Amino acid sequence: MTTDSSWLRQHLRDVPDFPQPGVLFKDITPLLGHVEAFRYAVNALAEQWDDVEFDLVAGIEARGFLFAAPLAYRVGRGLIPVRKAGRLPRETWERNYNVEYGAGRLAVHQDAAGVGERVLLIDDVLASGGTSAAACALLEELGATVVGVGVVVELGFLNGRATLEERDVRSLLIEG
Repeated sequence: MTTDSSWLRQHLRDVPDFPQPGVLFKDITPLLGHVEAFRYAVNALAEQWDDVEFDLVAGIEARGFLFAAPLAYRVGRGLIPVRKAGRLPRETWERNYNVEYGAGRLAVHQDAAGVGERVLLIDDVLASGGTSAAACALLEELGATVVGVGVVVELGFLNGRATLEERDVRSLLIEG
């Protein structure tokens, strides 16, 4: 596999003024619909983390699930769904977060990861970093160690890495 992921850009679509005026939304559905691009993205994410040991993969609802699940399957690890509050059936830990155009609340089951388990967090896009930071905090409240954050697209101009402080963040594409 080539290490240059720049060709994936042709499988992204910019959607102006979504979900609200002034936001330029990065639509990954063309990438998902193109089998070679989707396969490449999952495999490249997995290969980016070959040098890091981890026990579980966590995916952030909803589009992060689309990459975290096949990645977990590929590397032979379990999957932790990080959901929006109110969507998990058992006792959860929850945390508020802010993004560039609003706020929300994430949740994980209290038994999703054990003390000392090493978790790789996966999402589709890193924007302002609020969602990923909240997910990391939730996983760490369980006693897990977040070994890194992997994303398909990073919106560099929003400086989400700063929100994630000194975490290991790896992106297939950096826009702006």
